[in-house]
Amino acid sequence: MQRGFLWLSALLALYVSGFACAIDGLRPGEPLARGDDMPVPHIALLLPLKSEVFGTAAEAVRQGFQAAAELEMRLPGGLPVRVYSCFDESKDIAALYRQAIAGGARAVVGPLTRNGASALAAEQQGITVPTLALNVVEGPPAGQLYFFGMAVEAEARQAAQLAKRQGLHQAIVIATRAQLAQRLQFAFEEEWQRSGGAILEEIEFDNDPAVFADIADRPDTAVFLATDAEKAHLIRPYLPNKLPIYATSQIFTGNGNTLTNYDLNGIRFVDMPWLLQADHPAVMIYPRSIPPLSADHERLYALGIDAFRLIQLLLDNKVDDALSLDGVSGRIELEGRIFQRMAVPALFTQGQAQLRNAQAAPAPQVFPDRPAGKP
Repeated sequence: MQRGFLWLSALLALYVSGFACAIDGLRPGEPLARGDDMPVPHIALLLPLKSEVFGTAAEAVRQGFQAAAELEMRLPGGLPVRVYSCFDESKDIAALYRQAIAGGARAVVGPLTRNGASALAAEQQGITVPTLALNVVEGPPAGQLYFFGMAVEAEARQAAQLAKRQGLHQAIVIATRAQLAQRLQFAFEEEWQRSGGAILEEIEFDNDPAVFADIADRPDTAVFLATDAEKAHLIRPYLPNKLPIYATSQIFTGNGNTLTNYDLNGIRFVDMPWLLQADHPAVMIYPRSIPPLSADHERLYALGIDAFRLIQLLLDNKVDDALSLDGVSGRIELEGRIFQRMAVPALFTQGQAQLRNAQAAPAPQVFPDRPAGKP
Protein backbone atom coordinates (compact mmCIF):
# COMPACT_ATOMS: atom_id res chain seq x y z
CA MET A 1 0.00 0.00 0.00
CA GLN A 2 2.91 2.33 0.58
CA ARG A 3 4.30 1.92 -2.92
CA GLY A 4 3.61 4.33 -5.74
CA PHE A 5 3.89 8.06 -6.10
CA LEU A 6 2.17 10.83 -4.20
CA TRP A 7 -0.97 12.36 -5.62
CA LEU A 8 -2.10 15.96 -5.26
CA SER A 9 -5.79 16.43 -4.44
CA ALA A 10 -7.57 19.79 -4.60
CA LEU A 11 -9.64 19.25 -1.44
CA LEU A 12 -11.22 21.82 0.87
CA ALA A 13 -10.12 21.45 4.49
CA LEU A 14 -12.82 21.24 7.15
CA TYR A 15 -11.92 20.52 10.78
CA VAL A 16 -14.63 18.75 12.73
CA SER A 17 -14.55 17.09 16.17
CA GLY A 18 -10.78 17.25 16.41
CA PHE A 19 -9.97 15.46 13.11
CA ALA A 20 -9.11 16.86 9.71
CA CYS A 21 -11.36 15.94 6.83
CA ALA A 22 -12.06 17.34 3.42
CA ILE A 23 -15.05 17.47 1.12
CA ASP A 24 -14.92 17.80 -2.62
CA GLY A 25 -17.70 17.59 -5.20
CA LEU A 26 -17.13 15.72 -8.48
CA ARG A 27 -19.86 17.41 -10.46
CA PRO A 28 -18.70 20.78 -11.90
CA GLY A 29 -20.57 23.66 -10.34
CA GLU A 30 -22.30 21.56 -7.67
CA PRO A 31 -22.37 23.65 -4.46
CA LEU A 32 -21.03 22.13 -1.25
CA ALA A 33 -24.11 23.44 0.56
CA ARG A 34 -27.17 25.48 -0.22
CA GLY A 35 -27.29 29.04 0.92
CA ASP A 36 -29.75 28.09 3.64
CA ASP A 37 -27.43 25.29 4.89
CA MET A 38 -30.01 22.65 3.99
CA PRO A 39 -28.68 19.15 3.24
CA VAL A 40 -27.95 18.40 -0.42
CA PRO A 41 -28.73 14.87 -1.71
CA HIS A 42 -25.53 13.17 -2.84
CA ILE A 43 -23.43 9.99 -2.79
CA ALA A 44 -20.69 10.20 -0.16
CA LEU A 45 -17.29 8.63 -0.82
CA LEU A 46 -15.33 8.18 2.44
CA LEU A 47 -11.59 7.57 1.94
CA PRO A 48 -8.32 7.96 3.91
CA LEU A 49 -6.84 10.34 1.34
CA LYS A 50 -4.81 12.13 4.01
CA SER A 51 -3.21 8.95 5.35
CA GLU A 52 0.53 8.55 4.79
CA VAL A 53 0.09 4.78 4.56
CA PHE A 54 -3.15 4.45 2.58
CA GLY A 55 -3.34 7.80 0.79
CA THR A 56 -2.08 6.66 -2.63
CA ALA A 57 -4.33 3.59 -2.55
CA ALA A 58 -7.31 5.76 -1.62
CA GLU A 59 -6.51 8.14 -4.46
CA ALA A 60 -6.54 5.29 -6.98
CA VAL A 61 -9.99 4.22 -5.70
CA ARG A 62 -11.20 7.83 -5.91
CA GLN A 63 -10.05 8.12 -9.52
CA GLY A 64 -11.85 4.93 -10.54
CA PHE A 65 -15.02 5.94 -8.70
CA GLN A 66 -14.89 9.36 -10.36
CA ALA A 67 -14.40 7.81 -13.82
CA ALA A 68 -17.58 5.76 -13.37
CA ALA A 69 -19.48 8.66 -11.80
CA GLU A 70 -18.67 11.03 -14.65
CA LEU A 71 -20.23 8.62 -17.15
CA GLU A 72 -23.36 8.39 -14.99
CA MET A 73 -23.55 12.18 -14.64
CA ARG A 74 -24.22 12.47 -18.37
CA LEU A 75 -27.64 11.02 -17.66
CA PRO A 76 -30.40 13.11 -16.06
CA GLY A 77 -31.28 12.54 -12.42
CA GLY A 78 -27.97 11.21 -11.19
CA LEU A 79 -26.82 12.16 -7.70
CA PRO A 80 -23.61 14.20 -7.36
CA VAL A 81 -20.67 12.62 -5.54
CA ARG A 82 -18.83 14.20 -2.64
CA VAL A 83 -15.52 12.93 -1.33
CA TYR A 84 -14.96 12.99 2.44
CA SER A 85 -11.32 12.54 3.40
CA CYS A 86 -9.62 11.77 6.72
CA PHE A 87 -6.30 10.69 8.23
CA ASP A 88 -7.23 7.62 10.29
CA GLU A 89 -10.40 5.70 9.42
CA SER A 90 -10.35 3.59 12.56
CA LYS A 91 -10.72 6.75 14.66
CA ASP A 92 -12.57 9.12 12.33
CA ILE A 93 -14.98 7.03 10.29
CA ALA A 94 -18.00 7.13 12.62
CA ALA A 95 -17.97 10.93 12.87
CA LEU A 96 -17.27 11.27 9.15
CA TYR A 97 -20.21 8.99 8.34
CA ARG A 98 -22.55 11.04 10.54
CA GLN A 99 -21.32 14.21 8.88
CA ALA A 100 -22.11 12.79 5.43
CA ILE A 101 -25.62 11.76 6.49
CA ALA A 102 -26.25 15.18 8.05
CA GLY A 103 -25.11 16.77 4.79
CA GLY A 104 -27.73 14.87 2.79
CA ALA A 105 -25.97 11.66 1.69
CA ARG A 106 -28.45 9.19 0.21
CA ALA A 107 -25.77 6.50 -0.06
CA VAL A 108 -22.23 6.03 1.27
CA VAL A 109 -19.20 4.23 -0.16
CA GLY A 110 -16.26 3.53 2.18
CA PRO A 111 -14.30 3.21 4.32
CA LEU A 112 -11.37 1.55 2.53
CA THR A 113 -9.37 -0.12 5.30
CA ARG A 114 -10.28 -3.20 7.31
CA ASN A 115 -9.99 -1.28 10.58
CA GLY A 116 -12.25 1.43 9.19
CA ALA A 117 -14.83 -1.12 8.05
CA SER A 118 -14.79 -2.74 11.49
CA ALA A 119 -15.30 0.63 13.18
CA LEU A 120 -18.23 1.46 10.93
CA ALA A 121 -19.81 -1.98 11.38
CA ALA A 122 -19.73 -1.39 15.13
CA GLU A 123 -22.19 1.49 14.65
CA GLN A 124 -24.97 -1.07 14.07
CA GLN A 125 -28.18 1.02 14.02
CA GLY A 126 -26.36 4.12 12.75
CA ILE A 127 -26.13 2.78 9.18
CA THR A 128 -29.30 4.39 7.86
CA VAL A 129 -28.68 4.57 4.09
CA PRO A 130 -27.25 2.06 1.57
CA THR A 131 -23.58 1.81 2.53
CA LEU A 132 -20.81 -0.08 0.77
CA ALA A 133 -17.60 -0.64 2.74
CA LEU A 134 -14.56 -1.28 0.52
CA ASN A 135 -13.22 -4.06 2.70
CA VAL A 136 -14.67 -7.17 4.29
CA VAL A 137 -15.08 -7.89 7.99
CA GLU A 138 -16.96 -10.60 9.81
CA GLY A 139 -19.81 -10.00 12.18
CA PRO A 140 -23.59 -9.56 12.35
CA PRO A 141 -25.27 -7.31 9.75
CA ALA A 142 -25.30 -3.62 10.68
CA GLY A 143 -28.14 -1.52 9.30
CA GLN A 144 -27.83 -1.17 5.53
CA LEU A 145 -24.10 -1.99 5.47
CA TYR A 146 -22.68 -4.13 2.65
CA PHE A 147 -19.08 -5.17 1.96
CA PHE A 148 -16.99 -5.30 -1.21
CA GLY A 149 -13.22 -5.61 -1.41
CA MET A 150 -10.16 -7.28 -2.88
CA ALA A 151 -9.26 -9.82 -0.19
CA VAL A 152 -6.34 -11.90 -1.42
CA GLU A 153 -7.72 -14.87 0.51
CA ALA A 154 -10.59 -15.11 -1.99
CA GLU A 155 -8.10 -15.44 -4.85
CA ALA A 156 -6.20 -18.17 -3.01
CA ARG A 157 -9.43 -20.09 -2.55
CA GLN A 158 -10.25 -19.65 -6.22
CA ALA A 159 -6.81 -21.00 -7.16
CA ALA A 160 -7.59 -24.09 -5.08
CA GLN A 161 -10.90 -24.50 -6.87
CA LEU A 162 -9.22 -24.25 -10.28
CA ALA A 163 -6.71 -26.94 -9.36
CA LYS A 164 -9.45 -29.25 -8.09
CA ARG A 165 -11.47 -28.79 -11.28
CA GLN A 166 -8.40 -29.86 -13.22
CA GLY A 167 -8.61 -33.18 -11.39
CA LEU A 168 -5.70 -32.75 -8.99
CA HIS A 169 -5.93 -34.19 -5.49
CA GLN A 170 -2.75 -33.31 -3.59
CA ALA A 171 -0.79 -30.08 -3.26
CA ILE A 172 2.62 -28.71 -2.37
CA VAL A 173 2.36 -25.25 -0.82
CA ILE A 174 5.31 -22.84 -0.94
CA ALA A 175 5.22 -19.73 1.24
CA THR A 176 7.44 -17.26 3.06
CA ARG A 177 7.22 -15.81 6.55
CA ALA A 178 5.57 -12.63 5.28
CA GLN A 179 2.13 -11.97 6.76
CA LEU A 180 0.51 -11.79 3.32
CA ALA A 181 2.07 -15.11 2.31
CA GLN A 182 0.74 -16.73 5.48
CA ARG A 183 -2.76 -15.47 4.75
CA LEU A 184 -2.58 -16.87 1.21
CA GLN A 185 -1.30 -20.21 2.47
CA PHE A 186 -4.02 -20.57 5.10
CA ALA A 187 -6.82 -19.68 2.66
CA PHE A 188 -5.58 -22.06 -0.04
CA GLU A 189 -5.09 -24.96 2.35
CA GLU A 190 -8.47 -24.43 4.00
CA GLU A 191 -10.28 -24.48 0.64
CA TRP A 192 -8.15 -27.34 -0.70
CA GLN A 193 -8.83 -29.59 2.27
CA ARG A 194 -12.49 -28.60 2.40
CA SER A 195 -12.87 -29.93 -1.14
CA GLY A 196 -11.15 -33.21 -0.29
CA GLY A 197 -7.59 -32.41 -1.34
CA ALA A 198 -4.49 -33.47 0.63
CA ILE A 199 -1.52 -31.28 1.54
CA LEU A 200 1.51 -33.28 0.45
CA GLU A 201 4.14 -30.80 1.67
CA GLU A 202 4.53 -27.28 3.07
CA ILE A 203 7.76 -25.50 2.18
CA GLU A 204 8.99 -22.25 3.70
CA PHE A 205 11.22 -20.35 1.25
CA ASP A 206 13.86 -18.08 2.76
CA ASN A 207 15.81 -17.45 -0.49
CA ASP A 208 17.63 -20.79 -0.32
CA PRO A 209 16.62 -22.93 -3.34
CA ALA A 210 17.98 -26.06 -1.66
CA VAL A 211 14.54 -26.48 -0.04
CA PHE A 212 13.23 -27.57 -3.45
CA ALA A 213 15.78 -30.40 -3.89
CA ASP A 214 13.26 -33.14 -3.07
CA ILE A 215 10.43 -31.84 -5.25
CA ALA A 216 9.88 -34.15 -8.21
CA ASP A 217 7.25 -34.59 -10.88
CA ARG A 218 4.33 -36.28 -9.18
CA PRO A 219 1.08 -37.24 -10.85
CA ASP A 220 -2.10 -35.73 -9.46
CA THR A 221 -0.17 -32.93 -7.69
CA ALA A 222 -0.44 -29.13 -7.81
CA VAL A 223 1.96 -26.50 -6.50
CA PHE A 224 0.60 -23.33 -4.93
CA LEU A 225 2.85 -20.28 -4.62
CA ALA A 226 1.70 -18.24 -1.63
CA THR A 227 4.15 -15.50 -2.58
CA ASP A 228 4.49 -12.18 -4.33
CA ALA A 229 6.04 -11.58 -7.76
CA GLU A 230 9.59 -11.10 -6.46
CA LYS A 231 9.68 -14.46 -4.69
CA ALA A 232 7.86 -16.24 -7.52
CA HIS A 233 10.63 -15.19 -9.92
CA LEU A 234 13.20 -16.83 -7.64
CA ILE A 235 11.19 -20.02 -7.05
CA ARG A 236 9.81 -20.93 -10.48
CA PRO A 237 13.08 -22.05 -12.16
CA TYR A 238 13.64 -24.69 -9.47
CA LEU A 239 10.28 -26.42 -9.84
CA PRO A 240 9.76 -29.42 -12.14
CA ASN A 241 8.28 -28.41 -15.46
CA LYS A 242 5.42 -30.87 -15.46
CA LEU A 243 3.95 -29.88 -12.11
CA PRO A 244 1.00 -27.51 -12.61
CA ILE A 245 1.67 -24.33 -10.60
CA TYR A 246 -0.99 -21.95 -9.25
CA ALA A 247 -0.83 -18.50 -7.69
CA THR A 248 -2.83 -15.32 -7.13
CA SER A 249 -2.69 -11.85 -8.68
CA GLN A 250 0.19 -11.08 -6.30
CA ILE A 251 2.62 -12.48 -8.90
CA PHE A 252 1.35 -10.32 -11.80
CA THR A 253 2.81 -6.84 -12.25
CA GLY A 254 1.52 -6.24 -15.77
CA ASN A 255 2.19 -7.41 -19.32
CA GLY A 256 4.63 -4.57 -19.89
CA ASN A 257 7.29 -6.65 -18.11
CA THR A 258 7.68 -9.33 -20.79
CA LEU A 259 11.34 -10.16 -20.16
CA THR A 260 10.77 -10.43 -16.42
CA ASN A 261 7.60 -12.47 -16.89
CA TYR A 262 9.51 -15.17 -18.80
CA ASP A 263 10.61 -16.44 -15.40
CA LEU A 264 6.95 -17.15 -14.60
CA ASN A 265 6.09 -19.15 -17.73
CA GLY A 266 3.62 -21.93 -17.05
CA ILE A 267 2.16 -20.47 -13.85
CA ARG A 268 -1.61 -20.24 -13.65
CA PHE A 269 -3.08 -17.40 -11.61
CA VAL A 270 -6.23 -15.30 -11.26
CA ASP A 271 -6.66 -11.55 -11.70
CA MET A 272 -9.07 -8.87 -12.92
CA PRO A 273 -10.52 -8.39 -16.40
CA TRP A 274 -9.30 -4.78 -16.03
CA LEU A 275 -5.70 -6.01 -16.33
CA LEU A 276 -6.20 -9.10 -18.49
CA GLN A 277 -9.17 -8.56 -20.80
CA ALA A 278 -9.05 -5.32 -22.78
CA ASP A 279 -11.99 -6.44 -24.94
CA HIS A 280 -14.24 -7.10 -21.93
CA PRO A 281 -17.52 -5.17 -22.52
CA ALA A 282 -17.37 -3.32 -19.20
CA VAL A 283 -13.62 -2.68 -19.38
CA MET A 284 -13.99 -0.95 -22.76
CA ILE A 285 -16.49 1.58 -21.37
CA TYR A 286 -14.35 3.25 -18.75
CA PRO A 287 -11.32 5.49 -19.33
CA ARG A 288 -7.87 4.60 -18.05
CA SER A 289 -6.04 6.73 -15.55
CA ILE A 290 -3.69 9.39 -16.91
CA PRO A 291 -0.84 8.96 -16.18
CA PRO A 292 -0.99 5.15 -16.02
CA LEU A 293 -0.91 3.51 -12.60
CA SER A 294 1.05 0.55 -11.28
CA ALA A 295 -0.69 -2.84 -11.43
CA ASP A 296 -1.52 -2.64 -7.71
CA HIS A 297 -3.16 0.76 -8.11
CA GLU A 298 -4.91 -0.24 -11.36
CA ARG A 299 -6.69 -2.91 -9.30
CA LEU A 300 -7.80 -0.26 -6.81
CA TYR A 301 -8.94 1.96 -9.69
CA ALA A 302 -11.06 -0.95 -10.95
CA LEU A 303 -12.41 -1.46 -7.43
CA GLY A 304 -13.57 2.16 -7.50
CA ILE A 305 -15.38 1.66 -10.80
CA ASP A 306 -17.25 -1.41 -9.61
CA ALA A 307 -17.99 0.22 -6.25
CA PHE A 308 -19.84 3.01 -8.05
CA ARG A 309 -21.82 0.48 -10.10
CA LEU A 310 -22.77 -1.46 -6.98
CA ILE A 311 -23.89 1.57 -5.00
CA GLN A 312 -26.13 2.55 -7.91
CA LEU A 313 -27.76 -0.89 -7.76
CA LEU A 314 -28.24 -0.53 -4.01
CA LEU A 315 -29.80 2.90 -4.48
CA ASP A 316 -32.17 1.49 -7.10
CA ASN A 317 -33.10 -1.53 -4.92
CA LYS A 318 -31.81 -3.87 -7.63
CA VAL A 319 -29.67 -6.05 -5.36
CA ASP A 320 -30.72 -9.52 -4.24
CA ASP A 321 -29.28 -13.02 -3.97
CA ALA A 322 -29.64 -13.48 -7.73
CA LEU A 323 -27.29 -10.57 -8.49
CA SER A 324 -24.55 -11.35 -11.01
CA LEU A 325 -22.61 -8.29 -12.18
CA ASP A 326 -19.97 -8.62 -14.88
CA GLY A 327 -17.57 -6.15 -13.30
CA VAL A 328 -14.20 -4.81 -14.39
CA SER A 329 -12.73 -6.43 -11.26
CA GLY A 330 -14.40 -9.79 -11.97
CA ARG A 331 -17.82 -11.38 -11.81
CA ILE A 332 -19.59 -10.13 -8.68
CA GLU A 333 -22.27 -12.01 -6.77
CA LEU A 334 -23.97 -11.28 -3.47
CA GLU A 335 -23.65 -13.69 -0.55
CA GLY A 336 -25.40 -12.37 2.52
CA ARG A 337 -24.10 -8.81 2.84
CA ILE A 338 -20.82 -9.47 1.01
CA PHE A 339 -20.29 -8.84 -2.69
CA GLN A 340 -18.01 -11.70 -3.70
CA ARG A 341 -15.63 -11.10 -6.61
CA MET A 342 -14.63 -13.95 -8.92
CA ALA A 343 -11.41 -13.21 -10.82
CA VAL A 344 -10.56 -14.65 -14.24
CA PRO A 345 -7.96 -17.42 -14.73
CA ALA A 346 -4.81 -16.71 -16.72
CA LEU A 347 -1.54 -18.40 -17.68
CA PHE A 348 1.95 -17.02 -18.26
CA THR A 349 3.04 -17.98 -21.79
CA GLN A 350 6.17 -16.63 -23.44
CA GLY A 351 6.38 -13.77 -20.98
CA GLN A 352 2.76 -12.71 -21.36
CA ALA A 353 -0.26 -13.34 -19.16
CA GLN A 354 -3.08 -14.73 -21.27
CA LEU A 355 -6.61 -15.76 -20.40
CA ARG A 356 -7.00 -19.49 -19.92
CA ASN A 357 -9.95 -21.76 -19.33
CA ALA A 358 -9.91 -23.40 -15.92
CA GLN A 359 -9.71 -26.78 -17.66
CA ALA A 360 -6.53 -25.90 -19.53
CA ALA A 361 -4.08 -28.69 -20.24
CA PRO A 362 -0.89 -29.01 -18.18
CA ALA A 363 1.61 -26.25 -18.83
CA PRO A 364 4.17 -26.85 -21.60
CA GLN A 365 7.88 -27.36 -20.95
CA VAL A 366 9.28 -23.90 -20.33
CA PHE A 367 12.55 -24.51 -18.46
CA PRO A 368 15.27 -27.12 -18.68
CA ASP A 369 15.19 -29.04 -15.43
CA ARG A 370 17.66 -27.48 -13.00
CA PRO A 371 19.07 -29.10 -9.89
CA ALA A 372 18.47 -27.21 -6.65
CA GLY A 373 21.14 -24.65 -5.89
CA LYS A 374 22.13 -24.21 -9.57
CA PRO A 375 21.35 -20.88 -11.33
